[in-house]
Order: sequence, then structure tokens, then C-alpha cells
Amino acid sequence: MRVEEGAANPGRLLATVRGPQDVKRMSAEELDLLAAEIRDFLVAKVSRTGGHLGPNLGVVELTLAMHRVFDSPRDRFLFDTGHQAYVHKMVTGRQDGFDKLRQRGGLSGYPSQAESEHDLIENSHASTALSYADGLAKAYALRGERRDVVAVVGDGALTGGMCWEALNNIAAARNPLVIVVNDNGRSYAPTIGGLADHLSTLRLNPGYERVLDVVKDALGSTPLVGRPMYEVLHAVKKGIKDAVTPQAMFEDLGIKYIGPVDGHDVAAVESALRRARGFGGPVIVHAVTRKGYGYRPAEEDEADCLHGPSSAFDVATGKLLAAPSVKWTHVFADELVSIADERPDVVGITAAMAEPTGIASLARKYPERVYDVGIAEQHAATSAAGLAFGGLHPVVAVYATFLNRAFDQVLLDVAMHKLPVTFVLDRAGITGPDGPSHYGIWDMSVFGVVPGLRIAAPRDAATLRAELREAVAVDDGPTILRFPSGSIAKDLPAVRRVGTVDVLAESARKDVLLVAVGAFAQLGVEVAARVAEQGYGVTVVDPRWVRPISEDLVTLAGSHRLVVTVEDGVRAGGVGDALAKAMRDADLLVPLRDLGVPSVFQPHGTRAQILADLGLTAQDVARDVTGWVSRLDAPIEPVRIPATNGDIPATGERAKGRNGRA
Repeated sequence: MRVEEGAANPGRLLATVRGPQDVKRMSAEELDLLAAEIRDFLVAKVSRTGGHLGPNLGVVELTLAMHRVFDSPRDRFLFDTGHQAYVHKMVTGRQDGFDKLRQRGGLSGYPSQAESEHDLIENSHASTALSYADGLAKAYALRGERRDVVAVVGDGALTGGMCWEALNNIAAARNPLVIVVNDNGRSYAPTIGGLADHLSTLRLNPGYERVLDVVKDALGSTPLVGRPMYEVLHAVKKGIKDAVTPQAMFEDLGIKYIGPVDGHDVAAVESALRRARGFGGPVIVHAVTRKGYGYRPAEEDEADCLHGPSSAFDVATGKLLAAPSVKWTHVFADELVSIADERPDVVGITAAMAEPTGIASLARKYPERVYDVGIAEQHAATSAAGLAFGGLHPVVAVYATFLNRAFDQVLLDVAMHKLPVTFVLDRAGITGPDGPSHYGIWDMSVFGVVPGLRIAAPRDAATLRAELREAVAVDDGPTILRFPSGSIAKDLPAVRRVGTVDVLAESARKDVLLVAVGAFAQLGVEVAARVAEQGYGVTVVDPRWVRPISEDLVTLAGSHRLVVTVEDGVRAGGVGDALAKAMRDADLLVPLRDLGVPSVFQPHGTRAQILADLGLTAQDVARDVTGWVSRLDAPIEPVRIPATNGDIPATGERAKGRNGRA
């Protein structure tokens, strides 16, 4: 039953579900009605708050079957990525929290230990669940506990290397473990890669000729791969004719295979899961589902099946209610295409997120110059190194949080070879409702230690365009360009430029140098105006390139009484830390205070809420700066050291750390 057909359904069955036992008692007819009510509920709630809609519409029956066969929380469910865990939350008694889904005080958009004993892993980076499951199954075996472990993994996650490393170990360990492959042919967009193509061939008919037709149709309509991959498969037709079934692919690893089964048939999935549970070793249950199933706007959304509407939308159409605005991603996408028009050596790489990162714009115009590697950031970085060795300039576009997974590759495969690769990090900084695993607050600290790597943080559309061009012009090492999510800030022109540093505001008095990183530039200007009302002069600068620290920025620091940095990243190892070190190396004794994000996992909430909690608002920063600079004028109080063992009382100035850092 489709959502629009069951919109009048009062949800009576769903209201009776307070835990998995309630689902176990239902008849087949009741389960069908419950599935329809769940879809009504999902669309109604997510249409008000935003959230992951398409993935959850696709796993309704699959989740119900899991809870009927297994006994959560004694049996553990591990959801890879967690995009598809909303139905699990509903079945385990958390329906009331959906009114504030992904909002402060409401449910997390991912599994959360704090919410329920039915949730275990919270990390929402893809391709990790099988490794968790391998270790958990080994622990239960060693402890002599008979508990089932069920890992739900999308076919998109199977493009990640960790899945295959885990499968290799799972097969060797031979412990009871059920792997549910939720195969909908998509991660965000259609799943890309040879392994994904192999799975997709089995969706409707395992016969080889039908398989080849399905692959041809799928690849022929995919702009990021297309005809060349089909020709390769066709050329090796005879060699793989007897090996296209998934039984061969998985059972060669030593893992039992069941399927494919219709993932929207509760009885079929339940039967497969019961067989898997009784096997006594690792089993893959291959469930074919449809992302967005049962809600026509999601089914008809070619981009991503309404994967994750960012805000409220119209239930009838699936269209966002908020007026469209120019996003940071849009500006990057537009400028990258312009650069590619001028430079045929510029190519794009993304990790299963062509649309969300803007790379899709380049793919539409130059499909042969864009590579979607699947959920495989490590491979993306080293493949980019290979492209650079081949004379090209790759632009790798990923979310800031996901590049953390490829640190070793950026360090040793790219930077050590001084290769010209540009990494563009979307969703940098505090990004809001997706919570701690998606905050892009680590990149400036983590990658700031990479020798020869340059990091740029644009403040508006004009500087994003300029700094992207500067990045791709670098030919002797890697570059990073980072920017936040959401609507782009209004252009903030510089008053003047000192070397590589933009001066955004200044006064005759040189009391404070306020270094505002990236999107905090406007905040810096507001702070300067507030502090000026207290009689102090503030020079606000945007360093533009935050790593390495420029000599121009150090020189400016030396001409002020106090330096304050404010950044949308963790303080430890951040821009403030780096500037303090550069000032020490230059023998500057000017005190420095750094404002940023503490090294703790921040809860989910809006960006504004979290920044307010952290004291990163114009009012808070202005109060801090005023207090710090005013204390520079206060007389130094003597420090009295109590006499002991006949020592003579001593006085002296209170010791201060070099640069006066807190």
C-alpha cells in the first residue's frame, strides 16, 4: 500500500507497538497494515523535520522480519551507516521521539546507545558494521554466550574495502553471524563499481543472458561509468558465465548464501532469516529492496529517492518548503565546471556522493572526466595520486568527516610524492543535526600535520572561487579547500590585503588581532564593532590559507597587543595552535587566545545551538576579547609564596605561559 493511498489510516496498529514482542504476535494481514502505517508515520514525521526518508521506506518489511525472528536486545542488530534505523527505533518503543527527530531533545538520526538498549553502534560512517560484527561474534564465542549478531549492510556499503576485509575474517572465524545485504542498487545515488554491478545482475533473474541485459541497461544509463564498463563485461562473457551467481562469489569465501529474496515480503524475509539463524555459521541473506518504496515522490526521485531531505517538505510532492538558496556546494560545482572548461587536465573524483558534493555538475558536462569510486575514500585518495602521476590534476570532493578515513593515503600516497591533488571538503565544521560522526571539525587538526599540504578556508562565494583556482594551480603538492554546509554567506570584501592575508576591518589602535577562519569572517567583523564600543581597536583578518601559517600573519601578530583566533574546528592542533607555534618560533611574546571546538563529541542539534553552547557567537567572543584585552592594562599583582622550613618569603610576577595561551 502506498503512503498516499493509506493517508487516512489512523495508525491504530502502530500505536500498539511498544516493543519487538508486539510485532511477533501479529498475523500476516496485520503486518501488511502495520507496514503501511509505518510508511504513513515516516513520511508525516520526516516531512516536518527533515531526515533520512528513502532508506527507511525501503526497509520496513525487512526490519519487521528481523524483529520477528531475533530477540533484540539480547541478539544484537548492527546497522551499517544507520540511515535505515528509523523503523527499528519505532519497533523498539521510540515513536514519541520522532516529533523532534534530529532536533535537540529528540531522537538522533542514527542508532544511539543513550536512547535505547536496542542500539549498539553509533558510528555512522559506512562499511564498518561487518568489522564490528566480526569482533562481537568472536567475543560471544569466546565467552560461551549463544547470542545472534545481525549486521544490516547496504549494497552501497559493499563498495567499501572494510567490508571485504571483514568478510575475509568472518569466513575464517566461522562464528554464527547473519549478514543482511539490503540491496537497493543505491547508496545515495545508484551504487557504482564492479562489485555493485555483480550484485545488481541477480535482482530479477539469475540467468546469465538476463544478467547481461540488466548490467547493460544499468551501466548504459550511468553517466559516471557507462558504456566502457559494459564492453569489458561483455568481452569476458565466456569467462564469467559460470560464476555470476552470488553463491559462487560468497561461498568461495566460505560464507553461506541465501537469496535473493523479496525484501518487501515479510514472510519471505522471515523464512530466509530463520534458515540463516539455524545454520550455525556465517550466512548472507540477500534481500532485494527498493529505496523509497511505497511513497511515490521518493520512488520517482531519480537523484537519490529522497534519501535525506534537509528540512520540511510537502507530503504530496516531496518538494522542500523552504525557498531555494545558493549553497556553498553550488558555488563550488559551478566554479569547478568553469575551471574544467579551461583545463582539460582537471578531473573529478567522489565517493558515492556525486550530487551532495557537487561533482555531478562536472559529470553531466564531462562524464569521461569524473570517477565515482563508491564508498571508498582511501581508494579515492590513492587513485587520485595515480591520476596525478599520469599528468592530471584530480579534484576529490568528499564530506570533511569522511576524509578522516583516508589520512594515511593523503600523507604517504599523495603528500610524500608531492602530487598535485586538490581535496574539496564539503560540510566542514559543525554541520548540525547529523550529530558527532558527521561533524567536520577534525580536518584542520588532522591534516595540518601533513608536510607540504596547504589548507584554504574561504569565507564567501568570491573567495571560494578564487581559492579553488589557487588550489588547482598548485603543482608541487596537495591542497585542501574546506567550507561549511548550508546557504553561502554574503560576500565580505577585504579592506586591503597584506601579502596573502585579507584585512576585513581595522582601526587606528592596534589592540587586538582577531584571526577569523573561513565562515567565521562575518562573526569577526561583528566582534570588532562590539569591542570598539569598549574603546579598544580590533584588526580582523582572514588568513585565506590557514596551513601552513604565513609569515604575513605572524608579522601582523607582532604589531598587536593580543592575538585571538576563532575557528570552526577542534582547538587541539588547530589554526590557533599552529599560529602560536609560529609566533614562538619568531620569538614573539604577544599573548594568544584560541577559540574553537573542544576535543569532545558534540551532540546533535542545529549549528546555531551548538555554536552558542560553545561560546562561539559574536556576543560571547566580544565579551571574551574585551575581558582579555582589558586585563592587559591591569597592574601586575605580586605573587606571594608562603614561607616553609624557614625560607624567606618571596615576591615576583605571576608566571605566564609563553604567548599567554589559556
